[in-house]
Amino acid sequence: MSEDQVIHYEDVEVGTVERYGSYAVTREEVIEFASRYDPQPFHLSDEAAAQTYFGRLSASGWHTGSMAMRMMVDQMQRRPRASLGSPGIDELRWVKPVYPGDTLSVENETLSKRRSANRPEMGLISGVTRVFNQHGEVVMTMKSTGLIKVRHPAAPIEG
Repeated sequence: MSEDQVIHYEDVEVGTVERYGSYAVTREEVIEFASRYDPQPFHLSDEAAAQTYFGRLSASGWHTGSMAMRMMVDQMQRRPRASLGSPGIDELRWVKPVYPGDTLSVENETLSKRRSANRPEMGLISGVTRVFNQHGEVVMTMKSTGLIKVRHPAAPIEG
């Protein structure tokens, strides 16, 4: 793939919304993830979960974030970006429980972009990610900033 086919800072438009992904949540994966990283009873046992707000076995919020990340990386492989990673997440919300049998999808909306004043080869893209279940209900949101290569770093910085 040529460098011209890779999405760079200049190609990103504020207000753009991308929708993609399909991730089937399985009982086995919910328990495996929780066993390793978030071993709370309602992520491990139907009986324990039945005694809680969740009512049944539910995925860890961290697992939900990991499934969303997988869909985002898969999308970046289909539509390559000159990604330089991310300095972090500004806001993360687990809005609704995710259950085995759910199918998740992702929506990313670009909120703003700017060139780095100190590193002209780098741009910063701020956006909001929404994760939906198969009913179109939002189950997770996060606001974050991504770093992306600038195609023409010698060009003047706008604004």
